[in-house]
Amino acid sequence: MVIGAQDGPDAADAPDPQDGPDASDAPDAQDTAKRLRAIGDELSDRFYERADVVRTLLVTLLAGQHSLVLGPPGTAKSELARELTGRFEGAAYWEILLSKFTAPTRMFGPIDVAALARGEYRQVYDGRATTAHIAFIDEIFKCSTAALNETLGYLNERIYHPESGGEPIRCPLIGAITASNELPSGEDTAAIYDRLLVRIEVGYLADPSNFAALVRSAVSRPAAPTRTTVELAALQHAVTEAVPAVEVPDVIVDAVCTLRAALRRKELVASDRRWRQAVGLLQASAYLDGRPTVAETDLSVLTHVLWDSPAERPTVEREVLQLVNPDAKEALDLADDIEELEAQLDAMAGQSREALSEWVIKKAHNKLAMAGKRLETLREEAAGAGRSTAAIDRVTGRQRAVRARVLTEALGMDASMVQAQL
Repeated sequence: MVIGAQDGPDAADAPDPQDGPDASDAPDAQDTAKRLRAIGDELSDRFYERADVVRTLLVTLLAGQHSLVLGPPGTAKSELARELTGRFEGAAYWEILLSKFTAPTRMFGPIDVAALARGEYRQVYDGRATTAHIAFIDEIFKCSTAALNETLGYLNERIYHPESGGEPIRCPLIGAITASNELPSGEDTAAIYDRLLVRIEVGYLADPSNFAALVRSAVSRPAAPTRTTVELAALQHAVTEAVPAVEVPDVIVDAVCTLRAALRRKELVASDRRWRQAVGLLQASAYLDGRPTVAETDLSVLTHVLWDSPAERPTVEREVLQLVNPDAKEALDLADDIEELEAQLDAMAGQSREALSEWVIKKAHNKLAMAGKRLETLREEAAGAGRSTAAIDRVTGRQRAVRARVLTEALGMDASMVQAQL
């Protein structure tokens, strides 16, 4: 599509509300939610230790919001985003790797050189952000100063102002997934950070068995994976009709108010805009699970919304789980004990094998074993009650990782032997 800078949408081409599809033609909301859950399951099986990440990205997209995946290089951020966004048939997809030198025209539409030779200033928008339904923006905080304002307008209002002026172009963007290896370092990019409602931290694999499976996958030929898809029209209907129709009962409003007060007491303050947008995430979470009403378990998604720096995330998570998930709250307490054992192991570096073995026998082994058993019990209780097990699974991964370190570094066991015991 080539559009002149002076061109705007033609009112004659605008759809007449009377011509819209009737209720019988609307996509089946429950079928869409079921297919989205299947997509989540398929990606969670493929990307180890990313089940919560996948679900959160789906919820964010259903809420029509933008997300940030924050983590070091080599944590499958880009691959996961591409695989997820590729599941929406008929959706125009756009992605870019930003740098400090990325020009706005590269993002939103280059100049039509042939038209310029004829004395016409036009931009070509096909295949650019301007026509995309879903976007993936890598290294988002490397956005150039020249492109900053247009990027903010694109994320905030879904509009682009053509280079030569004229009417703003409305973009069909549903949501953007962004990624970065680091947090913003300046005021300019901090403005973009503020517009990314959901922030998800990812790290390297913690569970030794998952790491072993990753290594094996590099030398084996995997079977063709199941690949569930969702039509663009079904996704759009979910975002604009089904998700906003999910009921938010008074008990959830009260819980949100309680959470806000608890965080303010710890000097963690989120803007009113962020709290208001978070309601859409709660509705999207309930919709994805096939429920017509938001429940307390949906509040778990707020652990990815209400912090600015990663150092604040554990506090936010504890306050959220205090309200909605006592199993996960206890798991986080166990995580503190596990981290303390790992710190002790680090501090004992260089000591004799005898001293390390004594520490394992007298302290580390029993504590790690008891933590592992309790985590198993907590997971069974949470799963039986229909509560999220994401936090418990994450702590279980840390328990396994620390136990593997104890067995290999303190007792000198081979990795293959350790794998058999985990």
